[in-house]
Amino acid sequence: MTNPSVALPAIDVVDDAVSLASNQPTWTLRRQRDKVVAATQSSHDAMFSQEVEGLSRTERLLVALHACRVSKAPGLAAHYREALAAENADALVADAVERGDIASLADARLRAMLGFAGKLIERPIEGDRAAIEALAAHGLSTPALVALAQLIAFLSYQVRVVAGLKALAAAEVSA
Repeated sequence: MTNPSVALPAIDVVDDAVSLASNQPTWTLRRQRDKVVAATQSSHDAMFSQEVEGLSRTERLLVALHACRVSKAPGLAAHYREALAAENADALVADAVERGDIASLADARLRAMLGFAGKLIERPIEGDRAAIEALAAHGLSTPALVALAQLIAFLSYQVRVVAGLKALAAAEVSA
C-alpha cells in the first residue's frame, strides 16, 4: 500500500531499466509498496556510494556490469556502464568486461572477483571455501569479501526485480 510518509528516491534504477511510465498498471502495482521501492534504491545507493574497505567503487561497478552481462540484463548493464563512464573508469577494461573477455584483463584481482561473481550467478555451488580462499589470495580482506558477496546478492535481486517487472509490462501490452 502506498505510504505518503515514505520518501521515494528521485532516481530509480529499476524504473529506468524497465522503462515504466506512471500510467501503466505495472508502475502502479510496484508503487503499492513504496517502502520496497525506496529500500531497493537505497540498497543500490549504499552498494555504490559508500566506501568499502579494500573494494573500490570502480571495481564494484565492473562486477555489476559483469553480473548484468552474465544475467542477460542489458537495461541494468547500460546503467552500470554509464556509471563507469561517469567514474572515468578505464574504457578498455569496461569494454572487455562488457564483452565477457575477462581473460584479457591484466588485473588478476579483478579477474578473480569477476570469476567469483560469475560462479555465484551461474553455479552458486562453486562459490565455496576454495573460491573465497582464491579471492583472499588476491588480497581481498574479510570486509571486502563480505561486501563483494553482498553486492552479488543484491545484483541478483535487482536483476530479478527488473525481469519480473518487464514480464508484467509485456503481459500488459499483449493483453
